[in-house]
Amino acid sequence: MGFHTYDVDRADALEDESRYRHLSAEELLAALRPHPEMTVADLGSGTGFYTDDVAPHVGHLYAVDVQEAMHDIYREKGLPETVETVVADVASLPFGDDDLDAAFSTMTYHEFASAESLAELARVLRPGGCVVVVDWSKTGDGADGPPTDERYGVSDAASSLEDAGFAVDRAESRLETFLCIASV
Repeated sequence: MGFHTYDVDRADALEDESRYRHLSAEELLAALRPHPEMTVADLGSGTGFYTDDVAPHVGHLYAVDVQEAMHDIYREKGLPETVETVVADVASLPFGDDDLDAAFSTMTYHEFASAESLAELARVLRPGGCVVVVDWSKTGDGADGPPTDERYGVSDAASSLEDAGFAVDRAESRLETFLCIASV
């Protein structure tokens, strides 16, 4: 992934419910439109905070993270039945072409934002599949999240997704974050 990975020693902060002020479970579910036959990937799943919100609504959910230690913490917390952990970088996903119905990234886009990663994501999503990205905005004040020089703006993310062959269905800025929903 890009500039850094999240410090495993601070993993307990990933379970802080105040994270919902940036993206509620309801908003994530509305964007993904999950159903029991879906196969989904959480890109940069960490300890599974948002993974747990999606897991009851889909048939299979891959919790993708580059740090096995994050998966260890998630397993200690208890994996939902529909979740399978995968250690991988988004630029090299271990899925076949068109394997996923959807993918989502919550506050991790800045860690994998590259043409290679987005091309890989387009490869593994089925035609009509969607990706939901919520991340720290470069226009935020930087009180939470990574340093502002490691962030992207909504227009940066939307342009990169379009360059990778996605159609951006929704792109909006927020106080500290941005949201992009795109489909292949």
